[in-house]
Amino acid sequence: MAVTQQQLNDWQQKYPLLSDVMEFRPVLWLNPNEKKTSDLVQLAVTKEDMQGAEELWQRFAPFLAIAFPETAEAGGIIESPLKEISATKNILETTYNTKFPGRLFLKCDNELAVAGSIKARGGFYEVLHHAEQLALENGMISDGDDYSKFASKEFKDFFGQYSIGVGSTGNLGLSIGIISAELGFSVSVYMSADAKAWKKDLLRAKGAIVHEFEGDFGEAILEGRQQTKENPMAYFVDDENSKHLFLGYSTAAFRLKKQLDDLDLTIDAEHPLVVYLPCGVGGSPGGITFGLKQIYGDAVHCFFVEPTHSPSVLIGLMTGQKEKVCVQDFGIDNLTEGDGLAVGRPSSFASSISEKLISGIYTLEDDELYRLLAILADGDDIFVEPSAASSLLGPVKLSQDEYLSSRGVDPDKAVHIAWSTGGALVPEENMQAMYEKGKNLRE
Repeated sequence: MAVTQQQLNDWQQKYPLLSDVMEFRPVLWLNPNEKKTSDLVQLAVTKEDMQGAEELWQRFAPFLAIAFPETAEAGGIIESPLKEISATKNILETTYNTKFPGRLFLKCDNELAVAGSIKARGGFYEVLHHAEQLALENGMISDGDDYSKFASKEFKDFFGQYSIGVGSTGNLGLSIGIISAELGFSVSVYMSADAKAWKKDLLRAKGAIVHEFEGDFGEAILEGRQQTKENPMAYFVDDENSKHLFLGYSTAAFRLKKQLDDLDLTIDAEHPLVVYLPCGVGGSPGGITFGLKQIYGDAVHCFFVEPTHSPSVLIGLMTGQKEKVCVQDFGIDNLTEGDGLAVGRPSSFASSISEKLISGIYTLEDDELYRLLAILADGDDIFVEPSAASSLLGPVKLSQDEYLSSRGVDPDKAVHIAWSTGGALVPEENMQAMYEKGKNLRE
């Protein structure tokens, strides 16, 4: 839709925070449309869908253990550790002169095997789901088969007839490229201008075809979708409208619950779980939020985080327009160093669900990404991408707003989880340069 000046004026009047957003000021927006779990009507996905997705992961575990030996010790299950980051918490409190009670953990998807980012969840899942469907339709497998056969030459030759395409700012492309090439698919990744050069180089080394565009994510995904659909043997992973990506991310909730249980951490109304999720198009944080809500209901509070220059989900949910508007409609350039977050228009599928589930969204400036990256490295010797570090500011923002206490919850009993979305595959020299930049900004 073409946004008129009158519409902009009306929205600014109706949503006063929008003026700050349009002037690139960091904000904390609390979602007025969040529903109690008991009040939720039927959503586009269910807990049964989540369970089905987890069962697919289990079926493919024998294949993953063979294809990616680094997963063999875990039986072919790709999962990340949950680490308490007390030293980082202390530095955050000192740096921002804000005490926040409760315990702070990092969900280390930056350490996810094979793809080194959260996109291993959704990206791998959708490609595996597609591969399973093709194999079933063509009589290559039947119920109860050992899926280690997907690693055979016969299966690679079979999948070699087919193509997969995806538009990406970086990490989703990496995950799709890696798993598709390993299965034998011909894979094309349509990369936006903000994607890092090393990600493009790594994709090519894995055997993917990389198409580069001068424009942003919106242009890359549009072109990728169009070119892929011209080929009847091709399948497009559509980050703007994918149920399968969403379900792949949602299964993280089952694994996180086990990790919290193993730590004897109680999550209930008196002991809330607060989760901070970096957000690009909205699929991965939306899927994880959905999954956590299925398990913990109103005891979990999920917040998305976006750069001040790419607040697409914030604008879409605040105005109620969701995917009908993009940040450029509001005079915002969509230029950010957080390449995984550089998205101008939100996912239509994820936004329709997230608008009912998330507690809010906060934004931050690019310099803050680097500062937080350095704080985490100095505090707990963990190195992540700038976009992944954005989640660390969440407890500070909520404490400054007195979010929990204003809702009658004792902040001392809260468990905070900052979700770290990527970083393991970043070349060492690139990571060092980003750390040095963050260290200088801290001084």
